[in-house]
Amino acid sequence: MLRVVLPALLIAIAIAAWIVWRRERLRREIVLASAEFARYRPTLQEDFRAAANVTGKPRGLRWKSCDFQDNVVLARDRANGRLIGLAGVTIAFEAVEGGGMEEVEAVSHLRAATAILTWTGREWTTTGRAAFNLEPREVLERYRDSLTAIPT
Repeated sequence: MLRVVLPALLIAIAIAAWIVWRRERLRREIVLASAEFARYRPTLQEDFRAAANVTGKPRGLRWKSCDFQDNVVLARDRANGRLIGLAGVTIAFEAVEGGGMEEVEAVSHLRAATAILTWTGREWTTTGRAAFNLEPREVLERYRDSLTAIPT
């Protein structure tokens, strides 16, 4: 009887220890990612603006400035398990000369969007992807099939 119970008990203890270790590792990752976002927020703003400018979207406009809100909403990408940062942003555009938008009055209006960033495990990166006219929580709702919200 002991030959059966003892291995089963050891396996159960190992599984429980692994679960506790994994939860703690994920918690630490979230704490570090949040702290790094706050620490490097000005640099991230500029990196995001520069990356977004390279995309050429919206056509005929240049990203003049991009200001992040103070906090980042965290989610986990269901496909690869990576942390995703959703930061509310206010964007100012200017028309590109010869881009066909010089005469459009709305070009000077500020735009709201959500900047999408990825945590590599060591730092935040961005491709300049933005979800226009959506707050971070709305992005979570719209992409609930691919993103899992992380409670704060």
